[in-house]
Amino acid sequence: MNPTMSSSLCTFAALAGSAGRPGRRAGQKGGNKRAVAQPLAAGAVTEAPAAVVVAPPARPVVTAPRRREGRTGGSGTDQLVAWKSIRQERWEGALQVEGELPLWLDGTYLRNGPGLWDLGDYGFRHLFDGYATLVRVSFRDGHAVGAHRQIESEAYKAAREHGKVCYREFSEVPKPEGFMSLVGQIAKLFSGSSLTDNSNTGVVRLGDGRVLCLTETVKGSIVVNPDTLDTVSKFEYEDKLGGLIHSAHPIVNDNEFWTLIPDLIRPGYVVAKMEAGSNERKFVGRVDCRGGPAPGWVHSFPVTDNYVVVPEMPLRYCAANLLRAEPTPLYKFQWHPESGSYMHVMCKASGKVVASVEVPPFVTFHYINAYEEKDEEGRVTAIIADCCEHNADTSILDNLRLHNLRSFTGEDVLTDARVGRFRIPLDGSPIGELEAALDPEEHGRGMDMCSINPAYVGKEYRYAYACGAQRPCNFPNTLTKIDLVEKTAKNWYEEGAVPSEPYFVPRPGAVDEDDGVAISMVSAKDGSGYALVLDAKTFQEVARAKFPYGLPYGLHCCWVPRDK
Repeated sequence: MNPTMSSSLCTFAALAGSAGRPGRRAGQKGGNKRAVAQPLAAGAVTEAPAAVVVAPPARPVVTAPRRREGRTGGSGTDQLVAWKSIRQERWEGALQVEGELPLWLDGTYLRNGPGLWDLGDYGFRHLFDGYATLVRVSFRDGHAVGAHRQIESEAYKAAREHGKVCYREFSEVPKPEGFMSLVGQIAKLFSGSSLTDNSNTGVVRLGDGRVLCLTETVKGSIVVNPDTLDTVSKFEYEDKLGGLIHSAHPIVNDNEFWTLIPDLIRPGYVVAKMEAGSNERKFVGRVDCRGGPAPGWVHSFPVTDNYVVVPEMPLRYCAANLLRAEPTPLYKFQWHPESGSYMHVMCKASGKVVASVEVPPFVTFHYINAYEEKDEEGRVTAIIADCCEHNADTSILDNLRLHNLRSFTGEDVLTDARVGRFRIPLDGSPIGELEAALDPEEHGRGMDMCSINPAYVGKEYRYAYACGAQRPCNFPNTLTKIDLVEKTAKNWYEEGAVPSEPYFVPRPGAVDEDDGVAISMVSAKDGSGYALVLDAKTFQEVARAKFPYGLPYGLHCCWVPRDK
């Protein structure tokens, strides 16, 4: 049997809805116990100098129609630009810079994420459904040029042409127009052709320089040009591993690309590696699930220098509700706390599982990093793996409906989160540990969308950069620098702003781990948008590069250094 999902039945499991009930809501009312940095004054919207609108070739401009959901009669905060569709398909122009950009900052920052949630009179329901919008800020000689463009996936082009959903998105399915249409949809489901290729999640620079946009479907791997933002081609995997879904966050460096491929027929995970310059994934090993009817969701995973950590979360893929017209609160997953929660460790060199331990229940989208704990003689005794952990509360998924994000009324409803630290012993012990790496009040009990110095991936590290919270809120609204040695946090906050993932860019030649900048795209309360540049050591603002229009919220980022 193919080591991954060789049967077309895997399609049925891969995008299934969940019959499970949502978990408890853990958000508590009240402010932080510790002080958060003084808010910055929101910048006024101004015209960017030398702004140039680039007209798309022979295609209409996509504008955001009136929303059909998310209207409230209360505070009016549903008008936040973070949750509005982008109003043009593409734009490019010089950005107005406030402050001074470091002269060494020479390259391109890219951010991917859902930016278009409206089609004609229809509005998507969930944050993760939106069609991918790629944002670029190019830095050079203290200046910045910005741009955005829709990624030309087949799902986006079909929706633009027909004015409706044509592929299966995170929470949306095409609406059948009759019995024969329903039969056709079922046939496409089992062939895999109805799965979306809307690559609205991650963006990575491969070791050979190609830039790849990703989502959880394998077919949603798309090559883009980082300079023009043009969609270049599909990224075709030239191997026989198969699989229709994979981790949305591979581990990528100059030499390798590591990924996990869930097997929904024989519950487990295939660990695969791809060399730089290649499109061929190579089978490294397999981990069999220890509990539950299906693999746990693996949106991301961590690695160390010598090991791959394979998480088995009790939030598991589920086939039960795939054909339902309306999503359940857990979408294509189901919560199985009775099935147990596990962390597996595989040796990169041999492909053998060297540890498999049970841990307390957990819910996470994003792992921060992992490293090898050693004794005084240099022997590896355990693996430490850190993640943004939501206190085993599955309600985080349903809280990300656009209606909830657009209708904040002042109640503190953001699900609590922490830096969850796993300790996985390598001495054969059956039990691992999970605890908070620092007091969650340091970052407002909000924690997601993280980055670290890329030189420390898989190694012992001290600093992480993420989105935290100043409560009350319904979504992470601060940027936070976590010090895992001192167990403290520095926080940036601007009233009403929605910042996206802070991405760390090291200063060339730096020695200190935090010598560099953290860059975040911010959707401001006044409707503007800007790239915020923070000194990573002090976590103080050094500059902001302002777009002449508002930007919707986005997800993940990468840095493309300029060719010398």
